[in-house]
Amino acid sequence: MTSNDTRRGVILMLVTTLIFASQDAISRHLAGEYNTYMIVMIRYWFFAAFVCAIAGRQAGSIRRAAATRQPWVQAARGAILALEIIVMIQGFVFLGLVESHAVFACYPLLIGALSGPVLGEHVGWRRWLAIAAGFVGVIIILQPSGGVFSPYAAIPLLAAFMFALYGLLNRYVARQDTAATSFFWTGTVGAVVTTAIGIWFWEPMRGPDWAWMALLCVTGAAGHYTLIKAYEQAEASAIQPFAYFQLVFASAIGLTVFGETLRVNVAIGAAIIVAAGLFTFWRERMRARALAR
Repeated sequence: MTSNDTRRGVILMLVTTLIFASQDAISRHLAGEYNTYMIVMIRYWFFAAFVCAIAGRQAGSIRRAAATRQPWVQAARGAILALEIIVMIQGFVFLGLVESHAVFACYPLLIGALSGPVLGEHVGWRRWLAIAAGFVGVIIILQPSGGVFSPYAAIPLLAAFMFALYGLLNRYVARQDTAATSFFWTGTVGAVVTTAIGIWFWEPMRGPDWAWMALLCVTGAAGHYTLIKAYEQAEASAIQPFAYFQLVFASAIGLTVFGETLRVNVAIGAAIIVAAGLFTFWRERMRARALAR
């Protein structure tokens, strides 16, 4: 069930972004060697097995973990996430890690802006100001006059919209279902969707890459679980600005591991985005202290 521990929600979001950034780096490596559909399918096989074990233990049994009064919403969010992962990895292939994340960084803006009309959460003018500042940072990164702004940018942009929808549905289902239930549906539905697609694209994988595949599976399971827990702890509009840190982590990995280039506009935009997130956190702390008096 949901709560309103903003500090814990922020910490969980930061952990999630670091895990996702590392996971995306592994995905980029594997996608450069093998078919994307197969990679995501294998990852979801492990994810589904892990989900059944964890969700069943937390809920008491798999049947209890699967029990929900909103099965269609749970199924929809699981399918949307699986398809979003496929789309985003394609973005890594065409744009690279840093530039894909630069475009994808707009998804927290979509969640923060829509959390009010869609979920009925309160979004004050200061939070709107932080969201607007983050949007300015994204525009600077995109550099509409050139740079990342190309037809390929539509790929991570589509992924951003899909992930924003997934994030909103996370908060929605958390009002009635536990993290164990949401986790179960995320893994099982995703496994069905990716298998229906990926089974037609199977190809042999070399021995050393199976180790990378195993690490991808572990990070995939861990990242989505911490994300679900983050939405349980705090309002979506309060923690979403901190999702921008995924851009920072992914850029660092892209620079050090893949030798990508960090352009000046990307650095400036990222700084604005991080500042907007920190401002939002500071405002939440001030508001919590005022209410406690």
